Amino acid sequence: MKYNFENGLTFIYEHRPGNLTSFCIGFNAGALVEDNNSLGLAHAVEHMIFKGTKNRNEFEINKLCDETFGFHNAMTNFPYAIYYGTTLSNDFEKGIDIYGDIILNPTFPEEGFKEEMNIILEELKEWKDDIYQHCEDELLFNAFEERRIKNLIIGTEESVSSITLNHIKDFYNEFYAPKNCVITVVSSLSYEEVVTVISKYFGNWKRDFSYENVTRYENNNALKYTEVKSDIQGAKIQYCFPIHSLSNTEIKALNLFNLSFGEGTSSILYDEIRTKNGFAYEIFSSVKNEYGIKLFNIVLGTSKENIDKAISLINSKIEEVQNNTGFFTREKINSLAKSYRLKRELRNERSIELTKMITTYEIMYGDYNLMKEELVDLENITEEDILKVINKVLVNPSIQIITP
Repeated sequence: MKYNFENGLTFIYEHRPGNLTSFCIGFNAGALVEDNNSLGLAHAVEHMIFKGTKNRNEFEINKLCDETFGFHNAMTNFPYAIYYGTTLSNDFEKGIDIYGDIILNPTFPEEGFKEEMNIILEELKEWKDDIYQHCEDELLFNAFEERRIKNLIIGTEESVSSITLNHIKDFYNEFYAPKNCVITVVSSLSYEEVVTVISKYFGNWKRDFSYENVTRYENNNALKYTEVKSDIQGAKIQYCFPIHSLSNTEIKALNLFNLSFGEGTSSILYDEIRTKNGFAYEIFSSVKNEYGIKLFNIVLGTSKENIDKAISLINSKIEEVQNNTGFFTREKINSLAKSYRLKRELRNERSIELTKMITTYEIMYGDYNLMKEELVDLENITEEDILKVINKVLVNPSIQIITP
């Protein structure tokens, strides 16, 4: 159930039996809206918003959160920033009171600002220590010239060090507004009870908002890139293929293909690269259809001596599936459709995950019902649909290699 408040805030409610209530408060305030000179600002705002409000200091906020929530967190992605948590339903209003205060009344104090920026710089170091993450970051940096995703969500050491409190306040005042906000609640409480609470804490919120969402995509640099890191043992390889030109039906076909090609221990890639040839401990592919990202990826870890063999085998399997008629039978497609729905249901079984998904779909696409539409008519996808889309997508990849 969806309701638009007079101030422009979008509220979405889903009923779920039990004793828990989960909520997600989201904004089109991720890294995509940053200027080129303010990399990491969206993430820094997410950090600083917890440093104190007009009513509570940071310690009081942390103490109340520990007492009230079974789980709560915040996250900045390229297309959004979200704040979410789960309480006992009896404590839902208390949880909204806390997060309403955090989001509507931050003071962004000078005290602790430099320390928080130092924490982000430490986070940046840890981010780079994750070799799979580093491989992806280098891939995106090399694959694209203009897109925001070529730089880390968290920013660079230089950009983070240049952020000031005025930058934080200006970004907050521009993007944290009711017309740019989606609140989703999944609860055992009634709609009437929940909407009354949301109205109490967010209904009178006023702030103008005029940002126009424009994200430009571009074709990738279809080259192979290699970086040598002497402090690692094994090599990491990642491919990316842009999918921003695909229709919703083509995305459905690609999702079904991906289940067979690169998900699970019976997938084509796993069976060929690991099981039959022992070239990789881990290998998988994924569809990243989020607004502003939109990529098909292949990821694997292997030894230095098997890099060329693994890449050659992956390329040959791609060519094989592009020309292999008769593999995606009606029975096979029906089985993949069933598996795709099962994985989605498992993901959404946790109410907190459902609130996050509803909120982010509403932010990215303007209609959270797209998440349901993605599951419709999967059985009507044909082998011809799948072959057309993989012959459209799986060409001219960018390939990043991190090797010892």
